[in-house]
Amino acid sequence: MAGGAADCSFWECLLARQCRIYELRNKERISVAATSKLLANMVYQYKGMGLSMGTMVCGWDKRGPGLYYGDSEGNRVCGNLFAVGSSSMYACGVVDSGLRHDLTIEEACELGRRAIYQATYRDAYSCSQVNLYGEGWEIVSQEVILRLHQQYQGQTA
Repeated sequence: MAGGAADCSFWECLLARQCRIYELRNKERISVAATSKLLANMVYQYKGMGLSMGTMVCGWDKRGPGLYYGDSEGNRVCGNLFAVGSSSMYACGVVDSGLRHDLTIEEACELGRRAIYQATYRDAYSCSQVNLYGEGWEIVSQEVILRLHQQYQGQTA
């Protein structure tokens, strides 16, 4: 999520709660598409009231991987590649230079790690950690930007 910290935090918590309620009622996890629709519907009623939020809802469900862009105006778009926030131009530059359709899982993770590193290192308003997830909820890696900076120092993006 990107935007106002309070808006992002509030809507992320509310969305997580609604997804958990769905899971308890239906005895299965909510789909990525339904999660993004739920968020869009919740924020749409506050359209034009000054919310500041851009988000990507992504995950892996029965239909495979899913990626959706949503914002504080209630917009929702399905796609293959999105970047949100003040540092997104840095991440897009790295992804654009290294994206191929035949990337291995390891290469894709490294590209994502490097893109997030470049974005967060150059933007004071970004977080200080890179979290990568694989299929489902599997954590691939969690790394601090300072460690990545030390690793990548002297290498070109």
